[in-house]
Amino acid sequence: MSQSMTRTTLRRAGTVTALAAAGLFAAAGVASAHVTVHPESYAKGATDGVLTFRVPNEEDSASTTKVQVFLPTDHPVLGVLVHPQDGWTAKVTTAKLKKPVKTDDGTITDAVSEITWTGGKIGARQYEDFDVAFGQLPDDTGALTFKTLQTYSDGKVVRWIEAPSGGEEAEDPAPTLKLTAGGGGAAAPAAARSGDAGSVKAADGSDGTARGLGIGGLVVGVLGLAAAAFAIVRGRSPKTDA
Repeated sequence: MSQSMTRTTLRRAGTVTALAAAGLFAAAGVASAHVTVHPESYAKGATDGVLTFRVPNEEDSASTTKVQVFLPTDHPVLGVLVHPQDGWTAKVTTAKLKKPVKTDDGTITDAVSEITWTGGKIGARQYEDFDVAFGQLPDDTGALTFKTLQTYSDGKVVRWIEAPSGGEEAEDPAPTLKLTAGGGGAAAPAAARSGDAGSVKAADGSDGTARGLGIGGLVVGVLGLAAAAFAIVRGRSPKTDA
């Protein structure tokens, strides 16, 4: 193989590797930009736990100034309490339940249907965690969907309201909590929370072990592509006499 052909092959291999890397990292960025709830699952009927709603800022030229989380009332979350958030004011709205819930402490006829945070700011490439404690989760469903509206300082509203369907990820998915078999009892700690819930974190910083491992895996994959391309080029090069 001539030197010019070798250089051309190397350039093509490098281009393929670069495009693959760009695609992988772009996909990782999109996935991390969604509003999510942590932990991802709890046992059905779990009691005395915490849900953390993580809200990232996707815009480079606007800040998030309002967050609205809607709690389902067909399968209500009971005993909701909102953790004080530095710089933010929380408004809690309740609704009458169509079907009252009987508990050991009596019959519950209303539950929290919406929590709205205003007054604070989530800047570009930052996110904020909003903690909500609960007394009891429902035991008659397999998942809870928390539709969320995110309002920016320029007036843009992102509607995270799409429920998962057919195993495919929605374009604007709502935070969804899986409820697993295992009965009630005390809930496990919300292990996904990191640091003080009242602080704002940089989205391009240390965003948790899981995200770090995911990015590490992407890097390994890209390096593997580069190594494979180099091996192909080397295999096609003419052998020299000893």
